[in-house]
Amino acid sequence: MNAVTQSGIAAVVIALSTLLVACGGVEPPPEDAYSARDFGGDPEQPCDNRVPERQALFGDLHIHTARSNDAWNFDLRMGPDDAYRYAFGEPIQLPLGDDFEARRVQIDRPLDFAGVTDHAEFLGEQSVCLDASAAGYDSSFCEVMRSGEGRAPQLIMQIMSPISKRKASVCGENGADCAERARKTWEENIAAAQLWNDTSSDCERTAFIAYEYSSFRLGSNLHRNVIFRNSAVMQRPVSYIDAHREWDLWRILKEQCIEGDTGCDVLAIPHNSNISNGRMFAVDYPGAGSQEQQADRARLRQQIEPLVEIMQHKGDSECRNGLEGVLGSVDEFCDFEKFENFAFRSTVGEDEEVGQCYGGPFADMVPHLGPNCLDRKSYVRYALVEGLREQQRIGVNPFKFGISASTDTHNAIGGGVEESSFPGHLGNGDSTPEQRVQFNKDIPGNASNNPGGLIGVWAEENSRDSIFDALKRREVFGTSGPRIQPRFFAGWDLDESLCQDGDMASSAYARGVPMGSDLPPGGRGLAPRFLVAATADAGTDEFPGTPLQRLQVIKAWADEEGNHHQRVFEVAGDPDNGASVDPRTCRPRGEGFGQLCAVWQDPEFDASSPAVYYLRAVENPSCRYSTHQCAQLPAGERPQDCEQPLFDPVIQERAWSSPIWYTPPV
Repeated sequence: MNAVTQSGIAAVVIALSTLLVACGGVEPPPEDAYSARDFGGDPEQPCDNRVPERQALFGDLHIHTARSNDAWNFDLRMGPDDAYRYAFGEPIQLPLGDDFEARRVQIDRPLDFAGVTDHAEFLGEQSVCLDASAAGYDSSFCEVMRSGEGRAPQLIMQIMSPISKRKASVCGENGADCAERARKTWEENIAAAQLWNDTSSDCERTAFIAYEYSSFRLGSNLHRNVIFRNSAVMQRPVSYIDAHREWDLWRILKEQCIEGDTGCDVLAIPHNSNISNGRMFAVDYPGAGSQEQQADRARLRQQIEPLVEIMQHKGDSECRNGLEGVLGSVDEFCDFEKFENFAFRSTVGEDEEVGQCYGGPFADMVPHLGPNCLDRKSYVRYALVEGLREQQRIGVNPFKFGISASTDTHNAIGGGVEESSFPGHLGNGDSTPEQRVQFNKDIPGNASNNPGGLIGVWAEENSRDSIFDALKRREVFGTSGPRIQPRFFAGWDLDESLCQDGDMASSAYARGVPMGSDLPPGGRGLAPRFLVAATADAGTDEFPGTPLQRLQVIKAWADEEGNHHQRVFEVAGDPDNGASVDPRTCRPRGEGFGQLCAVWQDPEFDASSPAVYYLRAVENPSCRYSTHQCAQLPAGERPQDCEQPLFDPVIQERAWSSPIWYTPPV
């Protein structure tokens, strides 16, 4: 179903209601069950390495372990302690095949920070289903959970139904058994983060307490990662089964955490909007009738969700060419890692075109069986533009996102993004190179996936408070894997010679604002100036980095008819530098840049039009991970997809800065 007419809405809702009768169970717990408490304090010492003009730190805030049922069912047995061990440089063991044979993996370079984000939805149920002494162990639900079917329909329905409840046959009366087991599992995850968080003055690593809220409501991905500042956290994570709409999650986090007296602070990061059927950034406020109520909800979203994840192993969510209502020239880099193109093959008929998502009355009640329609509200760039429009309409921008990236690994290997050595992300679902290079829907971790990205922050030091402050002020960037360091500032009188300034960052902070900020009033009729700079990833001796090719500034805005406009400006480097890579050997050709810097002024600036700007730093061409791994297989053992891949075998890795917003003076 690519679009639903108004005449079909009633039938859809009736059919859905009939289907959901079978999902009965117990009532959700009272909200005070989540109240925050402090799990040990954070006696951190000041860091020896503190940089006032801020340093680039790299991490992964989207990591799953065997505590996530969809990882356990693919034979992963590594827990949170193992995940932090890997992220910070030590080896761990992953499954190989169906017999639990182990393979040793180790990250190429330790991360600076990490957060394990196991799914909240089945923390208690999994504990019941793996404990033969538990009352619910013999339930049909537990039989499915133990079956090894990683994406069993009975489990998916629990995160798809809009009236999902915990099953009494598993969880007992009022869900008490699952609640208590979820609390204990959550405390074990907390303990692992506390153990690995370095509170000495060395500040070598930062471990965040976190989890994932995994709404697949009506078949649309609406997942969020919930990240806590410190050890003052919720006593139990709020899951989709407990809070069916995202604004209920935001409200509970605000009331039970932020407004409490424990020192709890929290934010949420939505991800994979590319497979949300236009719902992740839908401009709707069900239950908020007046404009004032809509503005209140927009403020709540802006407070709780200051960031969005633009890249992970299920693809890139920046932008897409050919979308309805988007004007401007084609952006060649919008075709990067389009996971949804492969996913559409399972949800849209072979003879059908992928249509526009339905957006009429009761659109939020239309079920989908996964991604099956296209909409500009599924992509970050156009969400930023919708935010500008909402700012004008209700006075608040609900989509004021900084840009991050992470992996979403289900192998407990946060930061394991090196293309040529990528060991997969889904247990025995992609444990061999032969699996990882095929575009076969029967292989769960097939080549439509990718190694994922990294989140970078500009922070004074590697500590929880410093990094969390950077997240909240949106001085954050995402990369598709490489450790590129982009800087992006704007101001009305930035010096044109800033790139030659030996104290460039300090001067830019003094005379402008960094990524994630609003351009302050001023200008006296002039166009703003932007400092754009990036340093290439030098890599390691074993895995050398790829030089930069160019820096681009992306500008986006809306017109009075509601159309979105986009413009890509080439501001530094050389798009015609002739660099290439041989996909047969993955040997690079041509030169690039170790560093790029420019002070750029918008030649098309319109002082009366709100606009959003962000920086994209692009590397020279390199081999996709599947191309590397095809080349590493003996010629006679390569699957057909090595010769006829569905995705481009050559990619250009990149980094995205958080935006800078311009609002005309009132």
